[in-house]
Amino acid sequence: MSVEKSVSLDKDRSKRERRKDQHEKVDAGWIQQREINEIRLDNRIRLDQYNQDWYSRGRSSVIVLLWWLVQGSLFRYSLHPMYGWRRFLLRLFGAKVGKGVQVRSTARFTYPWKVSIGDFSWVGDDAEFYSLDRIDVGSHCIVSQRSYLCTGSHDIEDESFGLITRPIVIHDGAWIASDSFVYPGVTVGVMGVVAARSTVTRSVPDGEVHAGTPAAFVKQRFSKAAENAGVASKGK
Repeated sequence: MSVEKSVSLDKDRSKRERRKDQHEKVDAGWIQQREINEIRLDNRIRLDQYNQDWYSRGRSSVIVLLWWLVQGSLFRYSLHPMYGWRRFLLRLFGAKVGKGVQVRSTARFTYPWKVSIGDFSWVGDDAEFYSLDRIDVGSHCIVSQRSYLCTGSHDIEDESFGLITRPIVIHDGAWIASDSFVYPGVTVGVMGVVAARSTVTRSVPDGEVHAGTPAAFVKQRFSKAAENAGVASKGK
């Protein structure tokens, strides 16, 4: 056998041995991970132990059911321009609604008495206010169509899948663009913007534009030139 062939065979043998070692390591790691997963699966979720007796909806069951009935009829099927009528119904059930607020008829509020909306703000079609906790929207804000403001979730490490609630605050001039999801506990700062179809897991500082899933900083809403022009116009 030539020296070249011998060297080639040695290289092939070495490669096969390395691949074998790699496979053994992968198999061992897979088996170990599988054992860890099996241990975790032993701690199964027990929904029969779910209990939210500590939670208060803020009104009696009768008022809650009455609101859901009103929302599904008098509110839902009101004509498009009847913003005053919808403001009246929201206020009737405890919501704090400012002047000039425009709420579309297909917007939904779980518990309106846990919601406040400042002057001249807009709420678009199919926007969802899942108000297990407080939702406070400032003045001149926009919550666009199909946006979901979610103040309630569950503890995924709790075997009884315990309820968690956190308030959402949207400050003056902010815009939640269409089809966005806002997590419990999030604050959107003054003039903050959430781009369309974003998932907001962390608070948005004043004047920033955030986008994506999870939402991240993209840019400042206003350029320095625009800010300076605004300051100059106010000074006149």
